[in-house]
Amino acid sequence: MQALTVFVRSGLAGVVLLAAQVTALAQPAPPDPLARVRQLYNAGMYDDAIAAAAEVASRPGVQNEARLLLGRALLERHRTNRVAEDLDSARTALRGVEAASLGDRGRIDLVVGLGEALYLDADYRPAASLLEPVLEQMDVLSHAEREQVLDWWATAMDRYAQTRPPDERVEVYADVEARLRAHLGRHPDSSAASYWLPASALARGDLELAWDLAIAAWVRSTLAPDNGVQLRTDIDRLVTQAIIPERVKRLPDDPDAGAAARFTAEWDEAKLRWK
Repeated sequence: MQALTVFVRSGLAGVVLLAAQVTALAQPAPPDPLARVRQLYNAGMYDDAIAAAAEVASRPGVQNEARLLLGRALLERHRTNRVAEDLDSARTALRGVEAASLGDRGRIDLVVGLGEALYLDADYRPAASLLEPVLEQMDVLSHAEREQVLDWWATAMDRYAQTRPPDERVEVYADVEARLRAHLGRHPDSSAASYWLPASALARGDLELAWDLAIAAWVRSTLAPDNGVQLRTDIDRLVTQAIIPERVKRLPDDPDAGAAARFTAEWDEAKLRWK
């Protein structure tokens, strides 16, 4: 700042003020009390994240986001240990969040947390209804978050569909497939969408489509961040344990002992071409 004082004396007051402003701008921002909570949550250290969130939850200005992080961490811990008290505490924390105080991303995180809570309560249709609007706002989420939300939504719709009469069930899966196709149009690396498309076709009885979509998922799997390792495992299980047995049952004549082996060989050949 010494060089600034060479200006005329009449400007000294302005120079001093400028110096003060520059000094103020140079001061480091105060530490974010929630930074450690987010870091622990993102690292999957939910016990520590819960303790850290509870510790800062009473500080002015951060209570609502702290409650949101606390609720989400409790939900994740409940998914691991299935302790009912964690789910109860998560509901309490999320109910205490004032959504108006959150930014756009915070409100999305709150909706996802509420949807997850309903999902874990086995309230599948309400959970899917709550998560459904988030499917239109996926661009603000990370890849892992998008995959989790889509998988919860599709699983919730699948379990809801199983409670409906056959005709209505077909309509539910048709809606699921339409949304999955739209999601793949925006995010072609989605393993969740790639899996649930053939699974939905199978569930509504279109075995030929389920077979073709399974092959497409196998080929598309290389777009996934893990090069498709997990998706290929899931798709292979879906084909060998569900699609092939259903194809055998649908044969016009009584299936012979080699029918399953022929379908399996056909599937292995398709995989080998894109190994």
